Amino acid sequence: MNSFRGAIAFGKENIEFSFSHVDRKTLEIAVHPDQAVVIKAPLGIDIGEIQKRVVKRVRWISRQREFFRQFQPLTPPRQYLGGETHLYLGRRYRLKINRENQNAGARQAAPLRLVRGYFQMTVNGNATSDQVKAVLEKWYAVHAKIKFRESFEHCWPHFEKLSLTKPQLQLRTMKKRWGSLSGKGILTLNPDLIRAPRECIDYVVTHELCHLQNKNHGHDFLRILEKVMPDWKRRKHKLELLLS
Repeated sequence: MNSFRGAIAFGKENIEFSFSHVDRKTLEIAVHPDQAVVIKAPLGIDIGEIQKRVVKRVRWISRQREFFRQFQPLTPPRQYLGGETHLYLGRRYRLKINRENQNAGARQAAPLRLVRGYFQMTVNGNATSDQVKAVLEKWYAVHAKIKFRESFEHCWPHFEKLSLTKPQLQLRTMKKRWGSLSGKGILTLNPDLIRAPRECIDYVVTHELCHLQNKNHGHDFLRILEKVMPDWKRRKHKLELLLS
């Protein structure tokens, strides 16, 4: 499927869009969280007609782009330096790094604590940003095990009523997925999900548990998900905005 590009001017804004021809009867215009305008057009519609459709929807497109713009940058690259913020359960906490002389004594304080809106971290005076990152990720992993288990137990009762076999829960870093359910009954969650609000974690858990009844993402699956969690689209949208 070939993709083409176009653009129109709206006031001072230049709206670029990509479009492709697909086997469908209607033209779809979508605005993604990164503000990209993506169009799927029926076979045979030429660029001139597509441009006319975009012009008709340009005010709506501009409003959607403005809505997503308020969340930019979604997740700026982390430097693991004092003063920057890091997410935990949907809230931002500022990182405060206390550097101590490694020969300062035998006191064994917790290297990282969450105190009054701050990630309070204690490291050796010569600790690098990679070492700071490692301390934070270890803290995330420990708390992810606890919070994900809470979410799992919170979401499971609905499926338990259906006499389904309860999956095993495990954590594994995944590049492009928040969760998965294997054919062997193992529910895997991405530790990075701990940065999202609880309601978004519940959405990912519920989504994967729905696969116990339906393996694919077709209409039957969406019907099941809608029944269990009627506001799943809002939760999914919130997750994508915050952690994309």
